[in-house]
Amino acid sequence: MTTPIHDFVRFYAGSNPSRLHMPGHKGTGFLGCEPYDITEIDGADNLYDPQDIIRESQSNAARLFGAAATFYSTEGSSQCIRAMLYLALLAHKERSGSRPLIVAGRNAHKAFLTAAALLDLEVCWLYPQNADYSLCRCDITPQYLDSILTQHPDAAAVYITSPDYLGNTADIKLLAEVSHCHNLPLLVDNAHGAYLHFLDPPSHPMDLGADLCCDSAHKTLPVLTGGAYLHISHLAPSIYASKVCQAMSLFGSTSPSYLILQSIDLCNQYLDNFYTQKLADTAQFLTAFKLRLAQKGWHFTGDEPLKLTISTLPSGYTGPQLAGLLQSRGIHPEYADPGYLVLMPTPETPPEALARLESVLAGLPQLPPIPAALPAFRPPQRRLTIRQALFSPSEKLSITEAVGRTLTGLSVSCPPAVAPAVPGEILTENIAEIYRYYGIETVSVVKK
Repeated sequence: MTTPIHDFVRFYAGSNPSRLHMPGHKGTGFLGCEPYDITEIDGADNLYDPQDIIRESQSNAARLFGAAATFYSTEGSSQCIRAMLYLALLAHKERSGSRPLIVAGRNAHKAFLTAAALLDLEVCWLYPQNADYSLCRCDITPQYLDSILTQHPDAAAVYITSPDYLGNTADIKLLAEVSHCHNLPLLVDNAHGAYLHFLDPPSHPMDLGADLCCDSAHKTLPVLTGGAYLHISHLAPSIYASKVCQAMSLFGSTSPSYLILQSIDLCNQYLDNFYTQKLADTAQFLTAFKLRLAQKGWHFTGDEPLKLTISTLPSGYTGPQLAGLLQSRGIHPEYADPGYLVLMPTPETPPEALARLESVLAGLPQLPPIPAALPAFRPPQRRLTIRQALFSPSEKLSITEAVGRTLTGLSVSCPPAVAPAVPGEILTENIAEIYRYYGIETVSVVKK
């Protein structure tokens, strides 16, 4: 498979050019990568109007993922999420003049909330159907989705986040079928699952019926931080392909990183030649890894093959306590909250790193279980739209003082998350208890 972006930049850097263009380092500096950090000079193409090397590279990626078209982001899935919602808005405006309503899983990334505010979208939330509330889990059944869509025949799109932060995957195939039965597109934030297409059988949203899907390539593939894909399916409305560059440019910098673009470009060749077997071997190893540690008393949750999510309370630890013990031994987890610890190995993780992790966990004592103290989640009432709340004058208060007030800030730092409250909703004592459980002591509310 060709690597046109990488090849162009290497040729340019090796030609000893007189760089009378941006960036200011002129190919020299402190990191060592500066010779390959360029701007949109002649021949380098344009990310938001690709005609040459970027277009070729994106076509390579589309073939790899089985998409009708794939577009690159150098600003992560956040840029792609905003673009997906903009495309859903445009498609809705073509057939209806009403204000668009997005039916969305509550575990949405904060980029979803800022996009809803900027685009003035109405949101109908799909709340978690799992028995026990967690900040990071939001099970949504096809039956539940069908009932909500029946109540909202004017909806513009369905938006789902899968996998979630704890490694639980939604039934995208059935959710897509339900969405399509209601003549609605399914948009999927697949930020944590770029690798899913390369499993046997493939289980990427593009394989399962999604119309639009974003992947954070940098989260699970060997791509520099910020590299992401926006995929369009073969059956998606034609307006998506015709307006996608407009959508991406609306929310992206006019100075995309060519270091990130080269990284995505080179990853295409890697995925095409070496990745599938390495992924299969890693998934098989991690299955056995979890089984061995389960026999030592550790409890794993989630069904995503490349996540190690430990439910820590049954073993007598909070997530932060276990994270601290691992960090003291040079092992750095992805995420920890009072009940869970998340680690994210990939095929690029050195075997010795996983051996060290197993040795440390196997050597830690199993302690008396800690009872869960998380209160049940009761969805709050809304006083303002997301847009009205985010653009309102605000003040920061303690959680106790904020009860009864209207949230205006993005109060949960963990993305994606089942936010106890989103901007525009009224903070209740129940919500305050949940915030305290997760260590959130202050929030921004609409100023009186």
